Amino acid sequence: MNRYLLFLAVFPLTLLKAETDVSDWFRGNTHTHSLWSDGNDFPENIVDWYHLNGYHFVALSDHDILAEGEKMMSVDKIKSRQRAIGHGAIPKCEARFGKDWIQRKTVDGKEMIVLKTLEEFRGEFEEPGKFYIMTAEEVSNNSTTGPVHINALNVETVIPSNKDKTVDTREVMRRTLRAVAEQAEKTGKTIITHLNHPNFQWAIKAEDIAAVTEEHFFEVYNGHPGINHLGKEGVPGDEKIWDIANTIRLGELDAHPLFGVATDDSHTYHGGDVSPGRGWIMVGAEKLDGDSLINAMKKGDFYASSGVYLKSLDYDKASRTLSFKIKPGYGESFTTQLIGTRKGATKDVEIGEIFGTIKGQTVSFTVPDDALYLRATITSSKPHHNPSFKDQKKQAWLQPVGWR
Repeated sequence: MNRYLLFLAVFPLTLLKAETDVSDWFRGNTHTHSLWSDGNDFPENIVDWYHLNGYHFVALSDHDILAEGEKMMSVDKIKSRQRAIGHGAIPKCEARFGKDWIQRKTVDGKEMIVLKTLEEFRGEFEEPGKFYIMTAEEVSNNSTTGPVHINALNVETVIPSNKDKTVDTREVMRRTLRAVAEQAEKTGKTIITHLNHPNFQWAIKAEDIAAVTEEHFFEVYNGHPGINHLGKEGVPGDEKIWDIANTIRLGELDAHPLFGVATDDSHTYHGGDVSPGRGWIMVGAEKLDGDSLINAMKKGDFYASSGVYLKSLDYDKASRTLSFKIKPGYGESFTTQLIGTRKGATKDVEIGEIFGTIKGQTVSFTVPDDALYLRATITSSKPHHNPSFKDQKKQAWLQPVGWR
């Protein structure tokens, strides 16, 4: 059985039905950091921000840790992370949750604060069908080429990270994916991973992502300004990485393509430029819970966004036609590029070819007969409200179709 048929046997895929209304899909961010690792705010403050800003779910994905058990941090250390606008995390938390919310201890003469666990504050926010907090971890591996960070979503226990810099990138990825698969089998939970910011420290090549066919998701957009989203001369940006990897997978390896997610990777909430609200996913899940969200993502029933929203999204298998309608904003126009790679393409300019460009809110485009896949990037005329790179516009990225 080839890899594609094996994938279908394990994860049967469904196609979007005609006239699929996606305006009520769940909005969420799957990459967020708090004081539990290298963020500068309490996790409950961070969840409160997403809760108040139109999100339906958020994943707290601190490095190599879950928000459980006892963890303390000194008041001085918390204040040292606040950066540009004073020492806001503590008074903000007390104003929101009350003076008695924060638990203090004195250890070796230092004033310490006991960080709240997820279970201690989950009940302040969660409401069926309205808001959900997903358990997650950023598995922060090292490899021969640099950092290989992978977010594990809907986990139950910590996935161990590799710190051995003598292990090659592909093996590091596979170790994490094996550990996730073992936990999923043991716990019965539905867990997925997404590879984070491949151009961070220029550590991961498209060819490496393509080769590890067990990984089905990666960050096509990450809101951290330091992750080199656009690439540089001689090194492709994240969108081109997507096309290179999918060309290899579909053209040479007979494997499942990568799906793209957009995330915040937020760290700073009191000054600093790694702030929330930059990238998210819209997920067509049946219910707002961990297993339902993850199962919808496995099917490809989601899209990535940094500010563009859809009203409807359809792919007709018989005619191989992708159709969608974009939700308009005041004075806003849209340009959609329909992108893919044709069978037998070998030259760089042939990989990630723009098959067509359509302006307007309504798009319909048929996958070329010789295309390995088709995906869409929608770009607004409006600038991003909180840009992570110069001249950034609001965008959305649709998952590849026409490959099944």
